[in-house]
Amino acid sequence: MPAQSKPAVSVELAGITKRFPGVVANHDIHLSVHQGTVHALVGENGAGKSTLMKILYGMQKPDEGTIAVDGEQVTFASPADAIARGIGMVHQHFMLADYLTVLENVVLGSEKLYGIGGAARDKIKEISERYGLGVRPDALVEDLGVADRQRVEILKVLYRGARILILDEPTAVLVPQEVDALFDNLRELKAEGLSVIFISHKLGEVLSVADEITVIRRGTTVGTAVPAETTSRQLAEMMVGSELPTPETAESTVTDKPVIEVENLTVYAAGGASLGETGAVGTAGGPGGTGAAGAAGGTAGGGLLADLVPTGGDAKRVLDDVTFTIHAGEVMGIAGVEGNGQTELVDALIGLKNADSGTLRFIGEEITSWPTRKRREQGVGYIPEDRHRHGLLLEAPLWENRILGHVTEKPNAYGKRGLWLDIKGAQADTRRIVEEYDVRTPGIDVTAASLSGGNQQKLIVGREMSHKPRFLIAAHPTRGVDVGAQAAIWDQIREARREGLAVLLISADLDELIGLSDTLRVIYNGRLVADADPATITPEELGSAMTGAASGHLEHVEPVAQAEPVAQPEPVAQAEPVAPAESVSQTEPVAQPEHLAQAEEAPEDEAR
Repeated sequence: MPAQSKPAVSVELAGITKRFPGVVANHDIHLSVHQGTVHALVGENGAGKSTLMKILYGMQKPDEGTIAVDGEQVTFASPADAIARGIGMVHQHFMLADYLTVLENVVLGSEKLYGIGGAARDKIKEISERYGLGVRPDALVEDLGVADRQRVEILKVLYRGARILILDEPTAVLVPQEVDALFDNLRELKAEGLSVIFISHKLGEVLSVADEITVIRRGTTVGTAVPAETTSRQLAEMMVGSELPTPETAESTVTDKPVIEVENLTVYAAGGASLGETGAVGTAGGPGGTGAAGAAGGTAGGGLLADLVPTGGDAKRVLDDVTFTIHAGEVMGIAGVEGNGQTELVDALIGLKNADSGTLRFIGEEITSWPTRKRREQGVGYIPEDRHRHGLLLEAPLWENRILGHVTEKPNAYGKRGLWLDIKGAQADTRRIVEEYDVRTPGIDVTAASLSGGNQQKLIVGREMSHKPRFLIAAHPTRGVDVGAQAAIWDQIREARREGLAVLLISADLDELIGLSDTLRVIYNGRLVADADPATITPEELGSAMTGAASGHLEHVEPVAQAEPVAQPEPVAQAEPVAPAESVSQTEPVAQPEHLAQAEEAPEDEAR
C-alpha cells in the first residue's frame, strides 16, 4: 500500500512511561492505531498492556509521554474524559446488571443522551442493525449467553459515541462459532471507520483478525508486525523469547483407582431464574416433603433450599443429576459455555455449596457433608475461576496470600492441628514460589493487586501445587496468561498427573481442554450431555455440542466428501467407450465430456 493511502492515525501514544513503587510498568512505549483498523496489542504477563490501556482510558495518568486523539494532544483525568473523546473500553469481566434489560444497562449513566424511553430504544436498534450486533433492547441480561452479553458491552460503548474501542481479551469465554461471529462484528466496525485495539493472548486469533500488531515486552515496545508476514511462532518469540507451547499430553497415566466419585449430584438455585428444569420445593423438597431436595436440605438437612428458597416456591436445578468418576492420573475436561453449571459444580466439589441430593466420595470416603477446610486439608486443591473473588486478598501482601486456603498446613502453621501461624515459614515459601513459578514482582511484601493478572494466576497455581493435592479443581487455570506462563502451568499439571493427581479441568480454551484432557464431558443447562475422545475431537465439533446442538458420544467425522470429486474423472473415462444411452441416464451428468476436457487442461492451469 502506498504511503499516502495509509489511513489517518486515530490514536497515538508516544513515550508513555508509568512507574509504581519498585516497578516500572511502562517505559517509553509507542503505539499508533490507524482509523478503520484492528490493532492487536500482545505481550507477556506483566508486560504493561493493562497499565497502558488504563492510561489511554483515563483510569491512570502517565508519568511521562503524550496521548493524541485524531491528531490533537489530550490529557485524561478520568474515563469520562476518554469517553467524551470517543474512546470506549470493553473489559474482560463484563459490567452488566443481570436483573436489568439490555436497554436499561445501556442507558445507565448516560440517560442524558437519548433519555430512557423510545428514543433510547430506537438508537439501540439503529446501532445494532448498523453493526450487525443483533441486540434486543428488551431482553433481560440474565437470559443472555456470554456472546450476547459481550455484544451488549460493545453496544454500550458505541451508544456513548465511541469511535475507538479497546477490547480486553474479548474471546476468552467464547466458543469457536462465537469467535467467528465476533470477528464479523469487528469487520463491520472497521468498515464504518472505527478503530479497535484488540488485546489477546490467543496468537492465532490475533493473526486472523488484526491489521497490525504491536508487541510489548518487559514494559516497553519491542516491535510491530504485519499479520500476513508473521507466524504464531515468530510472534511468540517476540513476546516471550520462546516458541509457542502446546497443551498436548503424549502418554496416558490414567489408573483404575478412583479419586473423586460424583453420583447423582443435584443443586438447586437459591431463588430467581437460573438454569435447568424447575422442581416444586416444599418445606422438605418436593410435594409432600418427599423430594430429593428435601432429603438433603429440608428442615433437618444442610442444603441450600432450607434457608434460601421460600416455602412452596419453585427452585431450578443448576446441577441436574450429575455423575462422573475421575481416577488417579486422569484429567477430565469439562467443556461448556459459561453459565451452564460449571461454577455450581466447582462450588459443590470444594464445599462452597451444599449438595441438595447425591453423594461425593474422595478416595473411597464420603465427603458430601465435609466443610471446605476439611476437604482442603485432606488434599483437594483449588484454582478458582475468579481469582479476585475467590483466590486472593488483593490488598494483602503476597506472603499472606500464600497462606489462603492452607491456614492450618505447613509451612504456614505449626503445632497441634496447625493452631499457630508460621509467618517466617510462609514468607520463605512465598519466595520459593515466586522463584519457581516466575512471578514477576519486586518482593513478597507488595500487595496482590499490584501484580498483573497473569502473575496473580501464577502465584495461585504455585500455592495450590505446593501442597501436593490428590485432587485438583482447575477452573480456567491459564485464563489471561501469556504463552510462557501457559507453558509453565501446563507442565505443572502434566507433572502432577504423572504422579497420580486427579484433575477436573474447566476451561473456555478448547485447545487446552482437548490437549490436556484424558476424558472430555460437555455440560449444558446443568447436565452432562455429551462425551468425546480428546484424541479425535476438533474444537469446532466440541463447540457445537456446547451450544446444545449435539449430545451423546461425539464422533469425529472426517471430511471425506472433498476427496470424492478427484476420483470421478477416472471411472467416467473407463466407462465411456462401452456405455450405452441408458448408462448415461444412470450416471446423470450429461456434461461429462466438457468436464473431461477441463480435466485435461488442468495441468496447464496448475502450472500457471
